[in-house]
Amino acid sequence: MTHARGERTALCDLLDQLGPDAPTLCEGWSTYDLAAHLVLRERRPDAMGGIALRPLAGYTASVQNALKARHPYPELVAKVRRPGGVFGLVKALDEAVNTIELFVHHEDVRRAQPSWEARELPAELEELFWKRLSSGARLMLRRAPVGVVLHRLGGGVLLAGPRGGPKVEVTGRAGELLMFCFGRQSHAKVELTGTPGNVERLRDAPLGM
Repeated sequence: MTHARGERTALCDLLDQLGPDAPTLCEGWSTYDLAAHLVLRERRPDAMGGIALRPLAGYTASVQNALKARHPYPELVAKVRRPGGVFGLVKALDEAVNTIELFVHHEDVRRAQPSWEARELPAELEELFWKRLSSGARLMLRRAPVGVVLHRLGGGVLLAGPRGGPKVEVTGRAGELLMFCFGRQSHAKVELTGTPGNVERLRDAPLGM
């Protein structure tokens, strides 16, 4: 089983377990909303633009709400469980495009529940996350108010954010650094080193894609 398929299965198992009204780390979204988002992302390419482009966000939101109105929650989760669109046909593309998306959203559900604990991830998955951070950290941290030095436990350093001025060091495993850079700062198991003011500014910054 690929990492993408493993995260997909684990996420769907958890969605089934929690039901439609459980919280997630996605602001304003329940598990029902998250399931509709994932179905939209894979099966409604006409509405995907609003995920990243604010001028199109209204249409995307309307399609997502329509999916919720049209499909009961168990039906949406079942659709998420089966890769849709081209991802269902090309396993390699599913792995390349969806591993991080599904990992982050799996953690969005896990970490919104009481008494969650960080998972021990396979070494090859941690390595994949570090490679993606190496190529994408500058984009994810483009709105950082201070320079950011990412220290991976076990080895590896990345620089992102403003080049001049103060810096904050963020130390953790690759999966935790990924969650931090995706805007889940308050729920990432990392250590921040810097002046208190700069640390607070970075924690509150709108990071992510």
